[in-house]
Amino acid sequence: MVRYILKRFLISLVTLLGLVTAVFFLVRMMPGDPFLSDKLTPEIRENMLRYWGFDRPLHVQYLHYLGNLIRGDLGISMHYNSVPINRLIADAFPQSADLGIRALMLAVVMGTTLGIVSALNRGRWLDYACILVAIIGVSLPDFIMGYLLQFVFGLKLKLLPIALWKGFKYTILPTIALSFYTTALLTRIMRASMLEVVHQDFIKVAKAKGLSTFQIVWRHQIRNAILPVVTLLGPITAAILTGTFVIESIYAVPGMGKYYVLGIQNLDYSQILGLTVFYGAFLVMANFAVDIVYGFIDPRIRVDRRERGA
Repeated sequence: MVRYILKRFLISLVTLLGLVTAVFFLVRMMPGDPFLSDKLTPEIRENMLRYWGFDRPLHVQYLHYLGNLIRGDLGISMHYNSVPINRLIADAFPQSADLGIRALMLAVVMGTTLGIVSALNRGRWLDYACILVAIIGVSLPDFIMGYLLQFVFGLKLKLLPIALWKGFKYTILPTIALSFYTTALLTRIMRASMLEVVHQDFIKVAKAKGLSTFQIVWRHQIRNAILPVVTLLGPITAAILTGTFVIESIYAVPGMGKYYVLGIQNLDYSQILGLTVFYGAFLVMANFAVDIVYGFIDPRIRVDRRERGA
């Protein structure tokens, strides 16, 4: 197991290096000039380029950025009064993570539950109801769901506040809006996986042994059917916890989304690169954690990979 973890860790580091390299050069290729303004004279513009190091060769800038990154320095914002990107993330990420954790917990619980209920009641009204929820969740974009929840529960019924981030009541609508698509996705995947597992030989053997329906479903069917769900938890967790731009904008959540959007609008290379690297690192770590959990859930995975020399 130790060898398996080390190899997964090394693969994650290589992936992260590739991500940083690709994002660095792609950001530099973005059209526009962050210092192109009628208020800046050519002399001031040259001084700005020199101050931010943009007058040096691109490969020198890249190596300098890697050196700072190894020390944990994501750079300085070019448009937020030279505020460090680390501070922007420290201020905004807790709000994004708070919303994301709530949405993720709700989506995992509801998605797996609806998928299990749907599969166990295949062809009945409960199955059709769960499928309908899944279809609606996958079909409706996040911003439509966000506005619908605001309109129904905030404006019409006046049960919940429609915006801001001041207390528990303010978190309910954005949490539901952010989790709805993931809930629908996990419902469909869990249902399909449950229906696939039910025809496997080990389920037939468990029935032949005389195990109860509860034991078969809980100890055998769900444990094997949940593997595809675990696989998706890595990217889903990273995407939700690092902030969803649309939902944060609709509900005025002071998360990372606004900084990312403003960074693109202002051509703030440091801000775009720093937030993207942070998001990418979070995604890589989430996938690494999923690989480890996957190995514990199904020992055949790490055994097979060790035999293949993976």
